[in-house]
Amino acid sequence: MHAVRLYAFGPAENLTYEELPDPVPGPGQVRIAVAAAGVHLLDAALREGHQGPLPEAPRLPTVPGREVAGVVDALGDGVDGLWLGRRVVAHLGFAPGGYAELAVTEVERLHDIPENLDFAAAVAMIGTGRTALGIAQFAEPGPDDVVVVPAAAGGIGTLLVQHAENAGATVIGLAGGPEKTARVRAAGADLAVDYTAPDWPAKVRAHLGGRPASLVYDGVGGQAAREAVALLGPGGRHLVFGWSAEGIGQGEGYHVEGVSESVLGPAMLERAGGLRALELRALEEAAQGRLRPAVTRFPLAEAAAAHRALEGRDTIGKVVLEP
Repeated sequence: MHAVRLYAFGPAENLTYEELPDPVPGPGQVRIAVAAAGVHLLDAALREGHQGPLPEAPRLPTVPGREVAGVVDALGDGVDGLWLGRRVVAHLGFAPGGYAELAVTEVERLHDIPENLDFAAAVAMIGTGRTALGIAQFAEPGPDDVVVVPAAAGGIGTLLVQHAENAGATVIGLAGGPEKTARVRAAGADLAVDYTAPDWPAKVRAHLGGRPASLVYDGVGGQAAREAVALLGPGGRHLVFGWSAEGIGQGEGYHVEGVSESVLGPAMLERAGGLRALELRALEEAAQGRLRPAVTRFPLAEAAAAHRALEGRDTIGKVVLEP
């Protein structure tokens, strides 16, 4: 099989596309002929040698990637033969191996892909979808809310915009540049604004007619997040789940009098039934058309380019590699 391998921590150029022996599933495992593999900002952090939420930094050499969708093509001992040939999606957990034409995982990690979802959408929902729903459960929006979503064109941001819109909230989506703001508008935001324009907060206030925001889903930090939090009124909620604009763990608190600030850590998704329940819910939301993941696709051989684009904020929605 072909796969992407990392031999030394460092820049995206350290990801190499090469041929490796086909993996063999062990007892209780299946092998998936991968049609789509998810790329995450965490992958980029791990590539540089950071541990992130994992028990330890990856052991080298490694094949990165922890989200895959495809067709089961081989079974290990003890696995029901009915799995063979099924369209499935799985989050591999702490185990790497997703950036490959073939990936092995435990059978209990599998989900059948709904018939109306393609592989890229399924892989987006198994990781990014479950995360978006896990974040939202800590501050569920309602019809009376004005919700501000920084990085609204990203994988999580796109889904949070749709989730809030489905709940009847007024949704303000922030993104950089006209192409991304157009995508945010298409995702259902009542107002999509370019946060690189210096007057964007004034545009939001004019649109709201003096009504304050009540909820900010903040996964980026930085100046845009500070200005978004300043839009909150008394009793507002500021939900922090990342600092991508300033580096993980480097974000400053943004304190506004009367605003409730919550910072979510890696264990946040264990609430409300755990990870598998969120995965099932995410796939169902997509199957029913309530959540529609945006996807930027790269060939598997161009994993390094995918990492550079993701780190440079040159992508829209979930980044997916396709063999």
